[in-house]
Amino acid sequence: MSTYILSGSPHVHEQQDVKKIMWGVIYALIPAWLVSIYFFGLPALFLSLVAVASCLLFEFLIQKYLYKSNELTITDGSAVITGLLLAFNVPSSLPWWQMVIGSLVAIGVAKMTYGGLGKNPFNPALVGRVFLLISFPVEMTTWPKVSPLSTSLTDVITGPTSLGVIKEGLMKGETISKLMQNVPSYTDMFVGNMGGSLGEISALAIIIGGIYMLIRKIITWHIPVSYILTVFVFTGILWLINPEQYADPVFHLLAGGLMLGAVFMATDMVTSPINHKAQLIFGIGCGVLTVLIRIWGAYPEGVSFAILIMNAATPLLNNLVKPKRFGGA
Repeated sequence: MSTYILSGSPHVHEQQDVKKIMWGVIYALIPAWLVSIYFFGLPALFLSLVAVASCLLFEFLIQKYLYKSNELTITDGSAVITGLLLAFNVPSSLPWWQMVIGSLVAIGVAKMTYGGLGKNPFNPALVGRVFLLISFPVEMTTWPKVSPLSTSLTDVITGPTSLGVIKEGLMKGETISKLMQNVPSYTDMFVGNMGGSLGEISALAIIIGGIYMLIRKIITWHIPVSYILTVFVFTGILWLINPEQYADPVFHLLAGGLMLGAVFMATDMVTSPINHKAQLIFGIGCGVLTVLIRIWGAYPEGVSFAILIMNAATPLLNNLVKPKRFGGA
């Protein structure tokens, strides 16, 4: 006897499921992860493993003993992504116990409090990162210099990031042309030979991961392109107005966490808008807020705050920009 399943429209057949999508994102993160291990050495490997293991552990414990659920989701890949992205957003010198605390906040507060995957309004990794930045500002703003294939977990040589150099120099009244002499070349910034958070240093590796996700149809181009293009245009206008006060747009694209945020974090399907028009607005909003915080805010970087603010606006965007009903006028 055949069994027929009746359901409402739309009737769409797709080979993707949550597990395939999540592991696809993990595969896309591998190039950036490998680059971080090459430039920061053993500390990067150790910290990322601590982040992933603690995220998996906290999700398991919460589901098993608080939710008392027999349907565990630690194998779907979402907790692994949260751990990797959280590690990607911190310096490789961060103490391991602070990473564990950040993982607890990311999983326990930002994700499982709302019911788990698909129900969280804010990107869990970014919530964990912002919590760590506010709670441990010294450790979160101590940036190790690149030390390819380093095997030491201690005695790290530190220095400011490119965004930090520009921000601090401008506050002292120095000009951009002078400050740019103290930042890595654009070639080094593109491949990852610069200080910064663990997974944000290599634009090349992030782009490779982004192309992979586009080919696999895990993400669409709307959010990353609108985000990056907005930052490029906004900073380009400022640079044309006063090139001695504002850095050029290429610098803003390669410095900090813009590429990582635009490709891997703003595109989170749970916390970003559903339809393409809303996604374009979302990306533009992220870009504008990022530049406003970078240029006039207290922090050198604004990507995390910008994406979280736009996460809060996602329900409004979904309601504001609705697709036309099938058959409607």
